[in-house]
Amino acid sequence: MFDNLSEKLGGILDRLTRRGALTEADVDAAMREVRRALLEADVALEVVRSFTEKVREQAIGATVVKSVTPGQMVVKIVHDELISTLGSDGQSIDLNAVPPVAFMMVGLQGSGKTTTTAKLARRLTQRDKRKVLMASLDIYRPAAMEQLAVLGRDLDIPTLPIVAGQKPAQIARRALEAAKLGGYDVVLLDTAGRTTLDEEMMTEAAGIKAAASPHEVLLVADALTGQDAVNLARSFDQRVGLTGIVLTRVDGDGRGGAALSMRAVTGKPIKLIGTGEKTDALEDFHPDRIAGRILGMGDVVSLVEKAAAHIDAEKAARTAERMRKGQFDLNDMREQLLQMANMGGISGLMGMMPGIAKMKNQIAAAGLDDRIIKRQVAVIDSMTRQERKNPDILKASRKKRIAAGAGQKVEEVNKLLKMHRNMADMMKMMGSGKRGPMAGIAQAMGFGGGMPSPDQLKAMAEKMPGGLPPGGPSLPKELPPGLRSGLPNLPGLTGLSGKPTLPGLGGFPGLGKKK
Repeated sequence: MFDNLSEKLGGILDRLTRRGALTEADVDAAMREVRRALLEADVALEVVRSFTEKVREQAIGATVVKSVTPGQMVVKIVHDELISTLGSDGQSIDLNAVPPVAFMMVGLQGSGKTTTTAKLARRLTQRDKRKVLMASLDIYRPAAMEQLAVLGRDLDIPTLPIVAGQKPAQIARRALEAAKLGGYDVVLLDTAGRTTLDEEMMTEAAGIKAAASPHEVLLVADALTGQDAVNLARSFDQRVGLTGIVLTRVDGDGRGGAALSMRAVTGKPIKLIGTGEKTDALEDFHPDRIAGRILGMGDVVSLVEKAAAHIDAEKAARTAERMRKGQFDLNDMREQLLQMANMGGISGLMGMMPGIAKMKNQIAAAGLDDRIIKRQVAVIDSMTRQERKNPDILKASRKKRIAAGAGQKVEEVNKLLKMHRNMADMMKMMGSGKRGPMAGIAQAMGFGGGMPSPDQLKAMAEKMPGGLPPGGPSLPKELPPGLRSGLPNLPGLTGLSGKPTLPGLGGFPGLGKKK
């Protein structure tokens, strides 16, 4: 979502960091460009004015630290101000109340309230181990109640039985009564929306709030709404009283202005972001990580979190042990490709890698997308068990059969085998722990004593383009104890020297070459 803003701000700040000293005129010129970039990203005018004024004041009066150029200091000031605008400390949803804790979801029609309600229910059930009841209060939209019931059945989460003819406030009271009798921890109230803000909707929402006394009132807002998001958030806050915001469609091609504007205008924290269509695509909102992504610094901590959530630690440890012994076969490669797909695919992972934003156009030209992973897995699936364990037996006739089975050309099979050979050679060098350029990577990738510790992560991130957001990465609290010292192996990120190499991709064609 923040790609355009990231590209523009990155270009402006890059030009500043190349200069040895900055004059007031340089800062003013840069702030004019920053103002234009923010306005183009649909950030509200009042927020833009406040943001650029604060950055300008700090940049002109900045005390430049030794070994840091004035331009780099401005990057830090912009980064800090972005975090401040997005909300200095990330706040998650609050469950500290007497059960059943009521959550009220409000917003316009089509913003994704019902889907977000199901996502939140799944998250509370699976991650927080709470007993959740969902209730639809939308008596207007055709099949709205049935939609929530179907989502509940799919996720095995109870929904309040539908009773025809009841008003929304009555349904809310019935939901709370049912939750008390059933021993539920949380009740999620999915309210009705309208296509635009109107008095009837606001009056109804205020009535539901009075009847249910919800602990959290969450505004579900579409990240693609742009400037309108500010009026929406302000109106709901004045009439209903919000406790937080959930941004949906953050994976879309919106300009990112909604996120920057809503927090600054309402003072209410963005608590969650929807990052996809599936019911597991709901994440906590971390202002510092989003600011890092906008400025092209990457998001090392989210990368580690995703790995922790999706990697089977025991399986990864077994694979690492096989790699140490130089036994990296095509089954292992398939495992790594699937783990990478589970973590969000190429696009999801690359969005978190420092410095990648600047290579976006070259990556697009090289045709690197998530379909590559599917094609490579299809080729491996077309092989026999013996061929996967021993790729050396693959001669021309076998390759033709595999290519036909996967719906690919023989060249694709050859490419995959070449990539496997390169990866296997790299694993062998890492495993042997020889001195030289590969030794450092081996240590970092878990072949010489575990995945990097938080300190090592910090050191690696500091060497990456764009540096590291102030404060450095800290591992998330939710990480299992066994992973606190580091992960056994981040799947597929097998080359951190020079240019990024993802599993089976052998680096990006045409990248990293200096002209």
